[in-house]
Amino acid sequence: MVYILISLLIIVAINLIVALITILREERDISATWAWLLVLVLLPILGFILYMFAGRKISKKRIFDIKAQERLGLNQMVDTQKKLIRQGELQVPDNDNPEIQEIVNLFLETDRAVLTTNNSVQVFTDGEKKFAALFADIRRAKQHINVEYFTFYNDHIGNEFVHLLEEKAAEGVAVRVIYDTFGSHGGKKHMFKHLTQLGGQVYPFLSSRLALSDFQLNFRDHRKIVVIDGKVGYTGGFNVGDQYVNRKPKFGYWRDTHLRIEGHAVLALQSRFFLDWNATAKRHKVTYDKTFFPVVNATGTTSMQIVSSGPDSEVQQIKKGYLKLINSARQSIAIQSPYFVPDESILEALTVAALSGIHVRLMIPDQPDHPFVYRATEYFSKALLKAGGQVYRYHGGFMHAKMIVVDGEVASVGSANMDIRSFKLNFEINAFMYDVHLATKLMGIFENDIALAEEMTLGKYAQQSLWIRCKQALSRLFSPIL
Repeated sequence: MVYILISLLIIVAINLIVALITILREERDISATWAWLLVLVLLPILGFILYMFAGRKISKKRIFDIKAQERLGLNQMVDTQKKLIRQGELQVPDNDNPEIQEIVNLFLETDRAVLTTNNSVQVFTDGEKKFAALFADIRRAKQHINVEYFTFYNDHIGNEFVHLLEEKAAEGVAVRVIYDTFGSHGGKKHMFKHLTQLGGQVYPFLSSRLALSDFQLNFRDHRKIVVIDGKVGYTGGFNVGDQYVNRKPKFGYWRDTHLRIEGHAVLALQSRFFLDWNATAKRHKVTYDKTFFPVVNATGTTSMQIVSSGPDSEVQQIKKGYLKLINSARQSIAIQSPYFVPDESILEALTVAALSGIHVRLMIPDQPDHPFVYRATEYFSKALLKAGGQVYRYHGGFMHAKMIVVDGEVASVGSANMDIRSFKLNFEINAFMYDVHLATKLMGIFENDIALAEEMTLGKYAQQSLWIRCKQALSRLFSPIL
C-alpha cells in the first residue's frame, strides 16, 4: 500500500512538473495560464490531449505569413487619413459626436481601417433571403468572385453554392475560395475538385501539410467575406450550410444578421480578403490590379470602417472597438450574441454602464450549441443582471447574430461574438457603422426579436437545478480557454 501511495505521489509530481513546463514555456495571459494549468493537473492524460487540440499557440511562421502581406489598395489611403486626423480635417459626415471621431481614430491606429462614406447597406436576418441575394449577385459577376467562410458544408446549400461558382468559372470569371478546415468539417477538398478543374482556386485557410498542425480548435478563420467584381460585398454571421437556411430541425429557425454592402467599404473587404489569400495560397498569390479596386459611384448614406482582428496581433482590435463603444454610451447599449463570455474589461465596462443608469440589454439563445460555452454565457448573464442590465433569451430559433448598437447612433455587425475566443483566438471581421438611420433600423430588429424572447431574472436563474448552476460555475473557471 505504501508503494502504491508513493507511486501515485510520484505520478502526480511528474504530471505537475510537465504541466508547468507545458504552460509556462509559452506567453499567455494569467487567466488562461491558470485555466490550462487546472485542466492539466485535474485531467492528467485527457488534459494534455485537450491541450494539443485547443491550447497550442499559433506558430510564429503563420503569424509572419499574415503580417508579411501587403494591404493591397488601401495603404496610401490609410496614410492620407492619418494625416487628416492630425490636422483635424477627417470627420464622419453629418456627425459632430467627438466619441465617434475617437472610435474612427482608434481603428485607423490599431487596424489601419480606412473610414469609408456613402455606402449602401442592406441588412439580412433570414438565411434564405441572404443566399437568394448573394446567388443573384454572383450570377451577375463579370470579372472575379472572392469567397471566404469559416463553415462551408458539403450539403444541399453548400453544393448549390459550389455549382454556381463552377458555372461562373466556366464562363471565365476568376473564382477564389478560402475555407476553414475545422469549421468546414463536413466539406472536403473533393467538394471543390470540379471547380478547380474549371480554373477556380481553392485553399484551406493557413493549412499545412501536417494534419496534426491543423488539428486544433483555436486560431480558426471565423471571417465571412464575399466580394464580387470589387463592387458588392457581403459580411456578417451566416456561414454556408443547410442549418443557416433553416433545414436542420435541431436548431429550427436560424436567426442571424448579415450585410450586403455597395460602396467604398467593399474595397476594404477586398483588401482583407487578399491579405488572407496571399498568406494562405501556396500558389496563385495576388498582386495589385486596378480591376480589383474599381472606381465606384457611391451614393449611399452609411459611413463605416471594416475592422479585422486575430491572433496575429496582440491588439485585439475588435474587442477594443466594443470596449470603446460601451464606454462611449450615454443612453443605451443593445447586444445580440450567441455566446456571452466576456473578459474582465468588457464585463467591467458593461456593469459600470448598467450601474450608471445606461439601458443595457443583452439577447442570447435559449438553447446551447456548445454546452460549456452556453453555461458560461448564463453565468456572465447573471453578472450583468446583478448590475441592473436586462437579459433576454430568444425563443424564435437559434440566435446567432453578432450585433451591438449604442445610443441608436453607431452599430457593429460582423463575425465576432462577445466572447474571449472572438477577441483573441479567432480571425474575425466586423463592420463598424456610423449612421443613425441604419442604427435605428438595427434597433427595430432588436425590438422585434424581444417579442420572441423571454426576459430573464435572477429569480428564474435561481430556479435552475443545482447541477446546471454547478456547470455554470465550472464553465466560468474555464472561460478563458472556451
